[in-house]
Amino acid sequence: MKKNIIFTIIAVLLLAAMGVLAYLLMNEKQANTELREEFRLEKEDLESEYTTFSRQYDELKLTVSNDSLAQLLEQEQLKTQRLLEELHTVKSTNATEIRRLKNELATLRTVMVSYINQIDSLNQINAQQKVVIEEVTQKYNDASRQISNLTEERKNLTEQVTLASQLDATGIRVTPLNKRGREAKRTKDTEKLQISFNIAKNITAKTGDRTLYVRILKPDNDVLTRDASDTFSYENRQLTYSIKKYIEYTGEEQAVSVYWDVQEFLYAGNYRLDIFAEGNLIGSSSFSLK
Repeated sequence: MKKNIIFTIIAVLLLAAMGVLAYLLMNEKQANTELREEFRLEKEDLESEYTTFSRQYDELKLTVSNDSLAQLLEQEQLKTQRLLEELHTVKSTNATEIRRLKNELATLRTVMVSYINQIDSLNQINAQQKVVIEEVTQKYNDASRQISNLTEERKNLTEQVTLASQLDATGIRVTPLNKRGREAKRTKDTEKLQISFNIAKNITAKTGDRTLYVRILKPDNDVLTRDASDTFSYENRQLTYSIKKYIEYTGEEQAVSVYWDVQEFLYAGNYRLDIFAEGNLIGSSSFSLK
């Protein structure tokens, strides 16, 4: 009877844990959907701003009679249109390209201001041309204010993108193995430590070659390492690592396994495991040796 009660309690706890996990997964999916929507809106804002600048160059060209200056305005307008075409082909999730095109837009604004100043200084312009320049200047100021208001929002979005694009190590498992490759029951029989984990799927993370660093810390916080020069950068300091692993990240979930050959004395106690990538701590776990 007592065993049945225990089993019932365990079953209830498992169901509750599964419910919490399902809720967290749904929240994560919703967060990713919202982030993609923010990327899409940011791209649309930039497209609108580039289109506005292109139209403003049309208006500026109407106010000048100087052929050299008109040719320079034409070149800047073509550059604006070319960047707009590039923006059309950029994916909404490509934060790096969107950021580059945003910086290009800032340069275009500076160039436009210089042309407005040149036009304003020409003595040959008539009253009607001056009115047009004032209208263009007003539009520029309005656009600048709008861009200024968006700057803080884009800054926050960039920080969110940076966090969202970090790798995440999940399901970390450490298994002591004996000389036959089977799980060791006692610390003194341990020949290797098998470390397995998954790099989670992340649609916002860049793909390509990545370097992972694994740190194994003994109960006294001493790091298992082969050479004191085996270090990597983390928060403006150098940390010693135990294992370095190269992977090719595709954006999809992938399993990773690494091994530590035991050549030193390991004593019973609680050990800690930290995994790093690109200067970020992407996963931690603890394990015990008996």
